[in-house]
Amino acid sequence: MNDAPNDSPAEVPAHDVLAVFCGPDGRHGNALGVVRDGTRLPSRESRQALARHLGFSETVFVDDPERGVLDIYTPTLRLPFAGHPCVGAAWLLDLAELVVPAGVVGARLDGEFCWIEARPEWAPPRTLRRYGSAAEVDALRVPPPGEWVYAWAFEDEAAGRVRARGFPGRGDGIEEDEATGAAALLLTAHLDRALNIRQGAGSQLLTAPQPDGYLELGGRVRLHS
Repeated sequence: MNDAPNDSPAEVPAHDVLAVFCGPDGRHGNALGVVRDGTRLPSRESRQALARHLGFSETVFVDDPERGVLDIYTPTLRLPFAGHPCVGAAWLLDLAELVVPAGVVGARLDGEFCWIEARPEWAPPRTLRRYGSAAEVDALRVPPPGEWVYAWAFEDEAAGRVRARGFPGRGDGIEEDEATGAAALLLTAHLDRALNIRQGAGSQLLTAPQPDGYLELGGRVRLHS
């Protein structure tokens, strides 16, 4: 585009936009950009520029569609693992495994849900900040940049229902993350129990501990309208 800013990528390749962790009504979910042919942008610099240009919380580049080799970027960072890109890519590519820099991620489709298996230590650091009620979480204002805060409270502790909001704090234009798989995994590991998380405006994330230190993370995925 002639009026594009100077830091726009030289090329914007074909890409899918998904909504990951949609609510029970099919709405909401966190937007994800997926470049199925990652070879179109082989360098980290070009990928970072596209992720910044698209402005989603994450953009994923598929380097090998048969093996599910992925490369994940926020608008400012390359990530070794992230939950919503893996769930979205697993749904789009329909693979049993994905390969990210952190390790091999198991994947499966089960009815309306797409699930991955990953280790919580793969997740980037997040500050898990507990509040006394869902209403307190709802009332929070966006905190100043500086740390990635996952604010949460039980809606129904016995049932494992959680209200959460995610504030990346990176100063990259993403003030609040609609649905955050990595933080959901960290909270699940911290509490050591299965969770049903309502995050953002109405996204839903499901988690459950698995054998050998893995955790399962699932949600609904659709093409973003």
